[in-house]
Amino acid sequence: MYLNAYEDHYNKRLKIEDFRGNVDHILQCIEECSNQLYLEKVIIKSRKDYVPALMERGFLLEASVPGYFLGGEGYFLCKYKHVNRYNSDKWCEEDSILESVWKKRKQKEVALDPNLTMRVAEAKDAKALSIFYKNVFAIYPVPIEDPNYIKEQIDGNTIFMLLEEKGEIIAAASADMNTTYKNAEITDCATSPSKRKGGYMNSLIRGLEAELVKRQIYCSYSIARALSFGMNAVLHNLDYTYKGRLKNNCYIFDKIEDMNVWSKDLSLMDAQKLAPVAEK
Repeated sequence: MYLNAYEDHYNKRLKIEDFRGNVDHILQCIEECSNQLYLEKVIIKSRKDYVPALMERGFLLEASVPGYFLGGEGYFLCKYKHVNRYNSDKWCEEDSILESVWKKRKQKEVALDPNLTMRVAEAKDAKALSIFYKNVFAIYPVPIEDPNYIKEQIDGNTIFMLLEEKGEIIAAASADMNTTYKNAEITDCATSPSKRKGGYMNSLIRGLEAELVKRQIYCSYSIARALSFGMNAVLHNLDYTYKGRLKNNCYIFDKIEDMNVWSKDLSLMDAQKLAPVAEK
């Protein structure tokens, strides 16, 4: 039996990143781990073969990511320990936002202003990135305001792409790579409030996609705030496909929020046609 479990204290949830073996034994271990009072939600990433057994034990299928497990589809199933964590009073509003996103006409790629620089971040950028993120997010699911955390991510399997104007970061995003299963989550997407009309996130994500293709990672997915028209519109514009919604998934901005899951198969794209990272 193999079980990769993570107690996410900040978001009051138990995350099962991977498992293999006898489902009954796995579920017994999960039940024992989830009996702590602070836990409100259990979320499991599962291969297709295990989905029926998990649903028979009360887990709800909320989203999926094609290609997540070395080309095999990954399924996100959840179980709730508290009714307040299960109930979502914004669900219908989020459905309306999604409908508006789908109706929005896709825009062609626009060249960056020559006065801006887009590049892959280095470890020395950790402090500047932490200050930038702290100014954008009052609350975030991970300690992104900590430069040591960002440095650990950069030194590990995370690519940060940043956009600078006169040496100051005005937008950034990252790709958190799972090198075992060849997938990457596009995350940490942020733009300075005064610069949000520039459409910069499209360019940053295209740059990250190019870096992923270089590393032969073709499963790209993102988990976006369901209440954010802008971020969902960016992913739709970049040909990501909506794959479900994770209810009351994590704390972000000022409260716990539902998160939409989007995915894209980068193997369908020609690496030569992906947007190159600008240099200055």
